[in-house]
Amino acid sequence: MTEQEAKELLKKYENGLSSREEKAFIESWYLDLSTQAEDLKTEPDYTFWDQRIKRNLPVQEHSGTWKLWIRIAAAVVFIVAGAGLFFYTTDYFKTRSEQSDLNYVQNEIKPGGNRAYLTLANGKKLSLTDAGNGELAKEADVEITKTSDGQLIYRVNKDSKQEKPLINTIETPKGGQYQILLPDGTKVWLNSATTFSYPTKFTGAERRVELKGEGYFEVAHDKSKPFRVVSKNQTIEVLGTHFNVNSYSDEENIKTTLVEGQVKVKTGNGNSVVINPGDQAVVEKGEIKILKVNTDDVIAWINNTFVFNHEELGSIMKEISRWYDIEVVCSPEISKRPFSGTISRQKGILDVLEVMSLTQSFHYKIEGRRISVMP
Repeated sequence: MTEQEAKELLKKYENGLSSREEKAFIESWYLDLSTQAEDLKTEPDYTFWDQRIKRNLPVQEHSGTWKLWIRIAAAVVFIVAGAGLFFYTTDYFKTRSEQSDLNYVQNEIKPGGNRAYLTLANGKKLSLTDAGNGELAKEADVEITKTSDGQLIYRVNKDSKQEKPLINTIETPKGGQYQILLPDGTKVWLNSATTFSYPTKFTGAERRVELKGEGYFEVAHDKSKPFRVVSKNQTIEVLGTHFNVNSYSDEENIKTTLVEGQVKVKTGNGNSVVINPGDQAVVEKGEIKILKVNTDDVIAWINNTFVFNHEELGSIMKEISRWYDIEVVCSPEISKRPFSGTISRQKGILDVLEVMSLTQSFHYKIEGRRISVMP
């Protein structure tokens, strides 16, 4: 590709005129190039390129800085020929774009959304996806309502004399997510393929709930009643705090990440640890280790964003399969390969795979709702 062709390609991207293939390639090229940028000597006008490019970049590499991206983008026209980073011609893009657009129409799988099922204490099951907004049900002195933005709200009659708690269960399927406002004011976000059981009213000396899957909690403070989350082979105890729990049955460990406050994590064999903001307690086979993490990355899913920071492709594909309600088979040869990047969870599956495959040089095949990922 000539210098002029490279300029034209970037201009098309800036103006939103790139084909699907061109757009994905430019975004992915940046991720790959940023790891090779130490030797760049060009000193471009950073302010100029910041204004032209920053607003158009939806996929960002976390190991570099924004200034580094500007340096790379501004220097691209001087290095494309020698470095061979744009290693295909315009004809290649045209051919691939036509094929990609055809595949997009035939195979596009849409992202998940606010979908869930609520099982009441009497066994009645309600589809929250199909239910209209407003009051859904009443159990004893508890009113359950649904809002237009996909949230379930529990309100308890202040004069309630109910002593025995009624247990509700909400399940998000693959391709689903939901929010709940519990009767004590605690907010819970549920990710895909998650089951959450809780009482309609907290009675007794504790607030106890059970989680299978992933949930983010903003627990209302109540010093007299500890909030406990039972998940697989661990129990989390808090008084009032913000934290994320990832406890899927197909994952090897349980990850509890603290955003605010303080949390006590206790395993089934008696091991326990208190973690602070920025800590992630990883429980595997009853043992606990503490990692320092970027909490914004961990809870990005509640804002409909995938954030991967040197995560293995095999683990990423599990997350993708849950959100898009598909089966993903990841070849063992690439399952341990790390990937870093930020991608909107509101994009279709082909957009996500196209960006990732161009960066990581893997291939994929779509057969219905089954995707095979291979070298």
